[in-house]
This record gives sequence, C-alpha cells and structure tokens, in this order.
Amino acid sequence: MILSDWDIRVYIEKKLLIIDPLFDDTVRENGVDLRFGDEFCRFKRENSVVDTSRDGVDNVLECYRVRGDGFVINPLEHVLTTTLEYVEFPHDLVGLVNLRSTFARFGLYIPPTVIDAGFKGNITIELVGSTVPVKVYPGQRFLHLILARTSSPVYKPYTGKYQGQRGVTPPKLDNSSSKIY
Repeated sequence: MILSDWDIRVYIEKKLLIIDPLFDDTVRENGVDLRFGDEFCRFKRENSVVDTSRDGVDNVLECYRVRGDGFVINPLEHVLTTTLEYVEFPHDLVGLVNLRSTFARFGLYIPPTVIDAGFKGNITIELVGSTVPVKVYPGQRFLHLILARTSSPVYKPYTGKYQGQRGVTPPKLDNSSSKIY
C-alpha cells in the first residue's frame, strides 16, 4: 500500500521515519520530495575501461562541491548526486524513487531506484542528462519518493554496504560476488 500524506506524517511524528532536514514542502500528497545536496560526481573522460571487478572507482570519478552557481549536467552524461536529506527507514517501509516531473520535462532521467526497508543515510542517485546541457542547484526539490508499506516488517532489514552513507557514495564492489561461475 502506498502511504498518503496523513500516514507519512504519522510515521514522522512517531519518529519511525526520519527525514533530516524536514521542510514544510517535503511531505506531499502521496510521498515526499527530496532536494539536491551540494555534491555531484561525473565520470572522468578517459579512454580507459571501467573494470567492475576491482575495488573502488575513485580514479574514474571527479567529485565537486557545488554552491550557488549550480552544476551543469552535460548531454547524455551520467552523474551521481546525493540528497540533502538524511533518511532512516523503518522495517516496514520501502521507497520508490522518481524524478519530479519538472526535471523530467527538462529531459533528465533517473533509472529505477528502490530504497530498502531499514536503510539509513543520504540517498545517492544517478542522473542521466538530457540532449541539451541542464543546470541544477543544491536545495532544489528534484526527487519524489513514494513510500510503500510492506505486508509485515521485513525479517532482515537492509544492512548492506551503503548503510549510513553520507554524500555521494560511488559503487562498492564485493569481489567475491564478481566471480564467473
């Protein structure tokens, strides 16, 4: 079941769902709107191959702290960004992340993203650029997060490698899972 604004406010008041900071316009009719943080990362333009079996991608990302001048997402560029808000999900809610329609109308896109029950941290999001450059700014509401209640609290809440992340978190690979069988 998708939560209404009423249900979301109850979860927040009871401190079952944490959204920090929480703005007056965060809670919407059937979800919450989240804002751009001030960190953006883009892939370096190199002719090398990104090897997904090695640890870390620090050598292929360029990260920036952005202030009032904004950040330009180049045509068809894949960019990692983060939400301003830190969230903590209870064991009976999952989040379905959508780009707010205003940004979609500018041609931006995000791949389907699910926030697991029990997740805590800033949300790292991949944005895909339009066919033209698009400038975005920290503090703009850009995500709409739909909250759905599970049929019962999950038996094993999220405790994965992205738990507690702050700011943009690049991919973290588990080398044991990259083996070919």
